[in-house]
Amino acid sequence: MYSKPTRILQIMASAAMATALLAGAQDSASTPTPATTPAAAQAAPPAPAEAAPAPLSTFVLSGPLTWLPPATVDAGPFGKLSVNGIITGYALGQNNPVPGDDTKQATLTNGSIFVQKADGKIQYFVQAGVYDFPTLGVSFANAQNTTANLFGPVPVAFLKLATGKTTSWQIGSLPTLMGAEGAFTYQNMNIARGLLWNQENIINRGIQVNQAMGKYLSASLSWNDGYYSNRYNWLTGSLTFTKGPSTLVFSGMGNAGSTGYSTNATPLLQNNSTMYAGIYTYTKGTWIATGTYQYSNTPTNAKIGVVKGATTNGFGAYLSKSFKSGFALPIRVEYLEQSGKVSGPDANMLYGPGSSAFTFTATPTYQKGGFYFRSDVGMVDTYNSKGYAFGPTGTAASQFRVTGEFGFILGNNITGEK
Repeated sequence: MYSKPTRILQIMASAAMATALLAGAQDSASTPTPATTPAAAQAAPPAPAEAAPAPLSTFVLSGPLTWLPPATVDAGPFGKLSVNGIITGYALGQNNPVPGDDTKQATLTNGSIFVQKADGKIQYFVQAGVYDFPTLGVSFANAQNTTANLFGPVPVAFLKLATGKTTSWQIGSLPTLMGAEGAFTYQNMNIARGLLWNQENIINRGIQVNQAMGKYLSASLSWNDGYYSNRYNWLTGSLTFTKGPSTLVFSGMGNAGSTGYSTNATPLLQNNSTMYAGIYTYTKGTWIATGTYQYSNTPTNAKIGVVKGATTNGFGAYLSKSFKSGFALPIRVEYLEQSGKVSGPDANMLYGPGSSAFTFTATPTYQKGGFYFRSDVGMVDTYNSKGYAFGPTGTAASQFRVTGEFGFILGNNITGEK
């Protein structure tokens, strides 16, 4: 439960090395660039209506969905507020369900309102409602259970202090700085999250500083509770280099101590790990292309029940092409493997020790104004899973899913027209 200085130094040294490498490539111009999360670095949303303040980075999508300009409310002493909302339904059909799951399922994926003050020295953001995190290769959980068992009806809420032209601080319940995919379905190219996302944390509570460094480079550093453990022994950092259509992100995080504590939101193994990721995104016209590499390490720690540690290595590729009349086709390909011998004593980070998995997802998408409909066609193939995969006994090595999500993004009006 207490900090280990050597691990903190390792994490900070990795961040410092990445800073030095990227700083050598940046221009000497000093125009500030706001610090963003990896997902925020991928694609900018449409400009809000003239009277509305700009949305916070939480609203930035990876494409191809676009957000509507927010409704603006003059709240007197609370300032000028921006208000958005979203309501979406979801249906799933799959083969080889695990015990407790089913071949057909349905739920809400989003039923939330977003209130934010995004200008001035003191800003804030609050998201309230229900949500779901459908994840490829993971059994179904509906929005009611997800909301109750994970982050509650207010999953994200934070105060933001703009302390300088290039510096800001955030404190509260914050989106993670890790990974190429965001938490909520509307933020991502595909409906379901992928295997790499499933290794990462989603939301943490803590304090975060954001700093722009010249024209191209920005950084964020956070002290937080990792996988929502309520034990504040995690350090997370992100560096973003953006020039023209290209964005390069390096992020890292780790538990500076150890936490012998576990809940639905706090997996024991991941909450005692370190993780690093590199993400490159190229955005040009109607194309968005992202590639990522991710590594994690959970060390042996008999005191908290980790008899033998394990590592994971994963790669992801995300490609989206938008067409005329509101249509788009995103595609995701992933590969993830974990260390260890099959049926060995190693920690199970995937589908058993020594296992690996490959995924493919295609998501035909249509959006008109605030309405959108899209469908995931996805599959997971596992290797060396030995009873940890799919079907009633865990011996089915693959799973195929077809899902659909449809609903409305709400802003200044339902069509998005001015």
